[in-house]
Amino acid sequence: MLGASWTGMLVAHVLARHLDSVTVVERDTLPDHPAHRKGLPQGRHVHVLWSGGARLVEGLLPGVIDRVLGAGGRRVGFQKDVVTLTAHGWQHRFPARQFAIMCGRPLLDRVVRDRVLTSDRIRLRQRTEAVALVGDSVRVSGVEVYSLENGTRETLEADLVVDATGRRSGLRRWLSALGLPPVEVDIVDAGIAYSTREFVAPPGATGGFPAVNVAADHRTGQPGRFGVLFPQEGGRWMATLSCTRGGKLPTRSESFLPCAQSLPDPLLARLIGSVEPLTDVFVSHIGANRRLYPERLNRWPDGLIIVGDSLAAFNPIHGHGMSAAARGAVVLDKWLTEGDLGPGAAHRTQQAISAVVDDPWIMATSKDLEYVGCRNESTDPRLNQEVSYTHQFAELIARKSIRSQAVSDVATDVASMSVSQVELGASRFLLLMQQAKELPELLQAPLRPDELAIANLE
Repeated sequence: MLGASWTGMLVAHVLARHLDSVTVVERDTLPDHPAHRKGLPQGRHVHVLWSGGARLVEGLLPGVIDRVLGAGGRRVGFQKDVVTLTAHGWQHRFPARQFAIMCGRPLLDRVVRDRVLTSDRIRLRQRTEAVALVGDSVRVSGVEVYSLENGTRETLEADLVVDATGRRSGLRRWLSALGLPPVEVDIVDAGIAYSTREFVAPPGATGGFPAVNVAADHRTGQPGRFGVLFPQEGGRWMATLSCTRGGKLPTRSESFLPCAQSLPDPLLARLIGSVEPLTDVFVSHIGANRRLYPERLNRWPDGLIIVGDSLAAFNPIHGHGMSAAARGAVVLDKWLTEGDLGPGAAHRTQQAISAVVDDPWIMATSKDLEYVGCRNESTDPRLNQEVSYTHQFAELIARKSIRSQAVSDVATDVASMSVSQVELGASRFLLLMQQAKELPELLQAPLRPDELAIANLE
């Protein structure tokens, strides 16, 4: 098992359910408490675990979501517990149909890791880096690793190697060294960048104050500018500002608030303007969508699977990465449960894992393509010939869903990865789009009087 973050731990747990022993190879030294680490720079920005992914994780690790909530994570109901400004106006706060778990990424990783590593079948090797696959184009039989402690190399033999090393995976290079043809890759890059700062939430805000989401208006022809304010454990708020290619982000503390004030609405700036900052500004430029297509190869070596960001990495602003990883872990669990371990089984399983990342891939990339300056290096016709129709249909749904609960419910089901995108093309949904009743347009942020009081916005 290569990689010990969120995806790696879920997969290690799955492997330990079916195999006698699992060795997890991790380049970093993992902290013994919820803390940031070098190999996960995006962990300093806001994260959400959508309900579709949370249910899958709970199925694999019963009770783990309650542990996250017990450690301070928050279950946020959509749309009830969120105040959202979309490109088309303010979203009505309809009764919650789906939810997201909001907390720091280090907390999520630590709770899952603590649970998974209780298994005596799992051995963790830290400060160890995978540098090559061992085997040939027919079968992978292990991995060559390099110790960052003493500079030695060794070969770890394995019946199955799973790559969850993320965006920096060397898989394409490793496969070429085995004589396999290049794995096709698509990249959709809106040039997204993130700037994050943490604050002390005001008294009373930690238990029920809504999350805040100020989205960009992609129709302006200008770089997109976004801002979110999410509750975190420990009585904190995390504010993340982001922009697409050509936009400017604050890199210093004194410019963070002015940047927030320049968003399409000043609500986020008003909220953080009167609370105490806890951290300096942290900036990251890791945000391109990148997907490999191992399923398209005519040959794929037995004994090798790729999952998580190694397979498909998403613009983090959409919040789909962790849920997509959970989908892949569930597919892997099904394969091992069925015992299909003969020739070609790894390729068939890889095809199934690739299939379940398709929905989040299309959701993330089709949205990013709306922004000026987005670089589209893909061969997928849905992101080329069909993109205009996709955008027009998405605009109709977006305009309707902010004022119609029925439409919002279906759109939220899809966004939370609880149902397939196919639902948006079903005849019942198309009929719903025509017949659903709409509430009046909201002219200001839908905050209740008690929420305004908590945030000192009365």
